[in-house]
Amino acid sequence: MLVVVLGDMHIPQRALDVPAAFKKMLTPNKVQRILCTGNLTSKEAMDYLRTITPEIHIVKGDFDEGRDTPEYQVVKLGSWKVGIIHGHQIVPWGDKQSLAMWQRKLDVDVLIYGGTHQYKTFEFEGKLFINPGSITGAFSVLDSDVTPTFVLMDIIDTKIVTFVYQLEGDDLKVKKKEFNKPA
Repeated sequence: MLVVVLGDMHIPQRALDVPAAFKKMLTPNKVQRILCTGNLTSKEAMDYLRTITPEIHIVKGDFDEGRDTPEYQVVKLGSWKVGIIHGHQIVPWGDKQSLAMWQRKLDVDVLIYGGTHQYKTFEFEGKLFINPGSITGAFSVLDSDVTPTFVLMDIIDTKIVTFVYQLEGDDLKVKKKEFNKPA
């Protein structure tokens, strides 16, 4: 199962659009689902995601107003339970202990979070944590020079292979990581 993990679009307030190199890759019917950490901030951003797949799981970001979306979600993807939060709930931002608290609260194998606009994937206490960063490269309060990123997860039984796509100038870079579900 192929799942796109993205967030922090901030269209049009902080970014005009998803980079063309990413749009060229994210075409209809190639992925089964999208997991989004929120902060789309516009109807047009949501409409764009719907062109990729109708199966979208999204949470409310701290800049999403008037959107009827939950603060968190738990999604079953094969044998994996995946939790999604925006990340503004984590104090301090990106703190492993605070993230682990949310992972335990949601009782999930994988916690997807955003808010920092910086890509990060790590294992902690036998669980997987993924921050897809900002797909548009929208600036944040922490950084005005943000590299556009998103994550593609390939879920195969008890293994997740992640591919992070980073756009550095005109160069598209891809990094791969594997995570096996503990027995």
